[in-house]
Amino acid sequence: MKETLLDKFMTRKGLYTGFWIIALFMVTMLIYYTANLQKEVPPIPKEVKTVSGEVLYTYADVVAGKGYFQQFDLMDWGTLLGMGAYMGPDFTTDFLHYRTEFLYEFYAQEIYEKSNSEISKIQRGAVKERVKKDIKEQTKLLEKTTVYTDASGAAYKKNVEYLTKLLVEGDKERAFAGGIIRTEEAQKIAAFVDWSQLVASSLRPNTERTWSNNWPPEPLLDQDVNFNAHKISLWEFLILWTLTIVVIFLAYEYLLVKDKKEDLQPAIKITHLYKSQKKLLKYIPIVAALFFVQLIIGGYLAHLYTEPTQDFLISQKILPFNVLRSIHTQLAILWVAVGWLVGGLLIAPWVANKDHKYPWLVDVLWAALLVVAVGSMIGLYMGATGQLRETWFWLGNEGRELINLGRAWDIGLVIGLVFWFLLIISLIRKAATNNPIVSTIIWSAFAIATLYIAGMMPIHKIVPNYTIDDYYRWWVIHLWVELTFELFSAGVIAFFTVSLGLISQKTAVKVMLFELFLIMLSGTLGVGHHYFWQGLDEYWIAVGGIFSALEPLPLALMIIEAMKNQREKRLNGETNEFAIPFMWISGSAVLNWIGAGFFGMVINTPTISYYSHGTYLIMPHGHVALLGAFGYISIAFIYMASRTNSLAKGLVWNEKLSKYGFWILTIGTLLFAIPTYIVGMEQTQIAHDLGYYYARLHSAVEPMKSWLWFRIVPDSLMIIGGGLILFDLVSKTFFAKKVNELNS
Repeated sequence: MKETLLDKFMTRKGLYTGFWIIALFMVTMLIYYTANLQKEVPPIPKEVKTVSGEVLYTYADVVAGKGYFQQFDLMDWGTLLGMGAYMGPDFTTDFLHYRTEFLYEFYAQEIYEKSNSEISKIQRGAVKERVKKDIKEQTKLLEKTTVYTDASGAAYKKNVEYLTKLLVEGDKERAFAGGIIRTEEAQKIAAFVDWSQLVASSLRPNTERTWSNNWPPEPLLDQDVNFNAHKISLWEFLILWTLTIVVIFLAYEYLLVKDKKEDLQPAIKITHLYKSQKKLLKYIPIVAALFFVQLIIGGYLAHLYTEPTQDFLISQKILPFNVLRSIHTQLAILWVAVGWLVGGLLIAPWVANKDHKYPWLVDVLWAALLVVAVGSMIGLYMGATGQLRETWFWLGNEGRELINLGRAWDIGLVIGLVFWFLLIISLIRKAATNNPIVSTIIWSAFAIATLYIAGMMPIHKIVPNYTIDDYYRWWVIHLWVELTFELFSAGVIAFFTVSLGLISQKTAVKVMLFELFLIMLSGTLGVGHHYFWQGLDEYWIAVGGIFSALEPLPLALMIIEAMKNQREKRLNGETNEFAIPFMWISGSAVLNWIGAGFFGMVINTPTISYYSHGTYLIMPHGHVALLGAFGYISIAFIYMASRTNSLAKGLVWNEKLSKYGFWILTIGTLLFAIPTYIVGMEQTQIAHDLGYYYARLHSAVEPMKSWLWFRIVPDSLMIIGGGLILFDLVSKTFFAKKVNELNS
């Protein structure tokens, strides 16, 4: 039978070629879009003044305000253009809504000499058109000078009073203690927030949409989603459904077909530990403890979300909400990253069949990471609480959600990651020449080590324009986590399933290459679904919407095949010495699909995303995806290290507690999605019906308090699961008895 083009593509050579073609194309497109970035971002005016000539604020004020906004980590309390945390207000929306309400009152008095509440509906329609003219036609965001009407100038001053009082005195109803930000600092922040309000309200030149593509929804201005978003959402669903069917067909027709001539290789046998692997044991309690502490802080934050006016054990003046949230998210990055470092350093000697020339370098890396972890956590706290006003950028809290570390700690983390990469490649570079799995592990490790730098430019100061800054922030969050981490994950899962004798190397390589192809296809430009809020052009809606939620499928399919093989081995009386690490890897593939695939698709369609942006509906995706896609693999690595130690030393290994920890944590993670999804859907409906301003009021979630309290159940399960994992790993690694001692 004649070989078709599809047959050629689904061979190892074809998939390898396809991966490089799509990788080069996607990276080229990303570079092209980045090169054109300056042409489409909203400008920061040299000055903003009224038609009467009064200067309200300048470029320097906006940049200084952005610095203060970051310094005090307001992005981990509220949001700007929908980016940030869910407790406080969206500052952009507040300024837009209050400006609009002020103008309604002003023009009602000017036209009808009555209060806005006293005029008829027909008269209010005329007032609305006058307000829209003020905001949409008379106010233009320009690079040189933006001119407000005197009415909008007065509205701005009113907004400055509101925000200054809020930031200086605090907002007890929304867990903001106050007492840290000074009046003059708050006034500069108000200039920065007002600029973001101009991004959200003034029209992009030669269009009928704002710089933020008509976000947020504001009924008082008839500002709502464009039909283009509905059209793209429809296409996204059609493409995703179609490609899902195609992926499943290709996987079972070409990738998971058993070759009778190809046997599974024997499972890896551990007889000894290399010196460098022994030194990895000290990493195990650090990773597990950081994870446990992160879970405890998450549960504490859930209490503050539910009862923001209450102190739980510790006063909010000592532990403010935004500080706790930044520590919560940074701990996640640290323990996941360190767990992955353990995995890479554990695998390298097996692949090379020899140890590092200088095993003590593993100790150096451990000490360096410990310094970064402890120092950065102290910096996050002291920076956001105003104790590092002169050095906050370098040592404090940089205030960019999810990448909050001060620049010195950023640099330390990058040095550690590069050092890790050099340790790995120095040992296995020769083995990589003939093994695509090892090549994937090596070069994705290099990408992980270097891509983090994207969020550090320029290295010595903040980026003045928030849109450009957030563009590169998402490079780290999305491309670092959802691209390079996924590449590393694909290589590691392929390596483990082959090494454990659960899937043939031929099948694993083909599935991995297919996964790499899909990751590059969907993960690179999929970053665009984060972009159309903060000032980038409308095409990002289409680019980001189409390329999303597909890449977890092949991983799940490979794990299904490996699980089938494991079942066959078990029925044949064979045992899997690494059943617990494999359980975590299997859980990772499943939760990856649920969190990144299912919940990701729920919120990434432009229509839903428009209304749900910055609501609780985002939380199921973020938490389940991060823990499932990356956290479970990190835990698998440290269990792998512990099990290797157990086999090499002949220690007792009881899996009962390990399974309890896994299932309690997993059930808690899945249950977590229920209350956050329900509350988020209610917020999304409010944003659709009444406008985004009302969706972010505390009164919007107050009627859902029973569901917020329900989080005690999943949060408690997750904390218990994390505690069991910590206890189990420490016991197995450091206190387990030898098998012969137990028998005697």
